[in-house]
Amino acid sequence: MEEAAGKDGEFVTKKVPSSIKDERLIKKRRDQMIKGAVALFKEKGFHKTTTRELAKASGFSIGTLYEYIRTKEDVLFLVCDFIYEHVKERMEAVIDMNETGMDSLERAIRSYFQLMDDMQDEVVVMYQEVKSLPKDAQDYVLQKERDMLHMIECVIENCLPEPIHEKDRKLLANNIFVQGQMWGFRRWVLQKEFTLQSYTERQMHFLFQGLSLSEPI
Repeated sequence: MEEAAGKDGEFVTKKVPSSIKDERLIKKRRDQMIKGAVALFKEKGFHKTTTRELAKASGFSIGTLYEYIRTKEDVLFLVCDFIYEHVKERMEAVIDMNETGMDSLERAIRSYFQLMDDMQDEVVVMYQEVKSLPKDAQDYVLQKERDMLHMIECVIENCLPEPIHEKDRKLLANNIFVQGQMWGFRRWVLQKEFTLQSYTERQMHFLFQGLSLSEPI
């Protein structure tokens, strides 16, 4: 398998080549594939979904499907790459890396939890199925997770009134990251007991209490 290219788009092109040369058409068809694949993978799982079902859910024939991908794993890679990139873009849009103060940390957490609520189906599918990707493709998509974690680390570093140890900052960022995802992973029980707002409030309460900090008013 070819090594990852320097730019994300270059790696995606090398990892999932297409016989079609029109880039706009490639994007349109692959967006259709991604939408159909998320619904199928959620319902049946990656391994039980057939390429014929993927083609039907995408709205075209299996022959057309194979003009844009080579294998079923290519579709999974496109799904994971799209989800990570979309989450990363949304985080960058709602989190101001230059703001300081506890109010800014609170806004960042609320925005991230809201994003996880908006994309809970996609995030659950991604984490369930990413293990089915080849190692280099896993490394590529999981690097995007590390980039998102780094964003949360930077927010923590900028917003806390006193600096904390680097290991503690990393662990705290991971805790926030997983708490957001847990809203979707454990929705079958959490969403019977909490609204997104009340869940967010309680998680922030425990966070600020653990840091011995006053909660923003």
